[in-house]
Amino acid sequence: MKNKNRNFTHTLIIMIVVAGLLTLGMMILQNIRDNNDTYVTIDVDSLELVQFEKPKDGDPIAIVETTLGEIRFVLYPDYSPNAVKNFTELADSGYYDGTYFYHSDSGVYSSAGSKQKDGDYTHGNACERIERELNQNLWSFKGAVCCATTDFDRSFKEMLLGGGTYYCGSRISFLNTIDFTDELKEQMRASNTSEELTEAFIEHGGIPNFAQQMTVIGQVYEGMDVVEKLASLESSNDGNYKIPKDDIMIISAKTDIYSSEEKAE
Repeated sequence: MKNKNRNFTHTLIIMIVVAGLLTLGMMILQNIRDNNDTYVTIDVDSLELVQFEKPKDGDPIAIVETTLGEIRFVLYPDYSPNAVKNFTELADSGYYDGTYFYHSDSGVYSSAGSKQKDGDYTHGNACERIERELNQNLWSFKGAVCCATTDFDRSFKEMLLGGGTYYCGSRISFLNTIDFTDELKEQMRASNTSEELTEAFIEHGGIPNFAQQMTVIGQVYEGMDVVEKLASLESSNDGNYKIPKDDIMIISAKTDIYSSEEKAE
């Protein structure tokens, strides 16, 4: 009987120890996972909101002609080199000519660059596997041009500890803005880590919940009225996208160099 009690006590102690280790392990894993979910470190003291700077002579730009008008935006190869290179090569090859705007979301943003009206694209193609590039100086402000996410890879270890690799590709999104209500402004100001960044969103507009989630390749400096129209198209929801009822197209897209003299003419 004593041996049975001793064995039971021994087994109970082992179970308690194992349960404690498992609990501790889960706590450690959760802590690591939370840390790994931070993809870019923001240094508020060195923050530069470059998207509000006017284009300078020699800056690379893109000119996109749509069925609703022309959009011009400055490109940021210094911050998103691989995505800008991918976009530039596609644009200059004529890839975007005749592609669809496949998503228009309630005045907030639109997405374009698909050969198919439903937003489908060629999975696995090299131009769709560009690793996401995030930078503390690029944000989802109104007028930002972003590359749509195409894929997400993670190893078994990353499934446990957090992390992974996001990819973007050929399709692009033109951001308009959410409605910054007084309540939202109050919440943002109460929880902000950078007053400058918070006030920039409130003053200029944008989509804060997209911040540091998508690769930003450019900022619109001409044609914001077109961006606003593209975000507010009559559309129908197919479960994936809000597809415009009318065929709204990119007629042509090309890259160039900004010239203030040309603008003056």
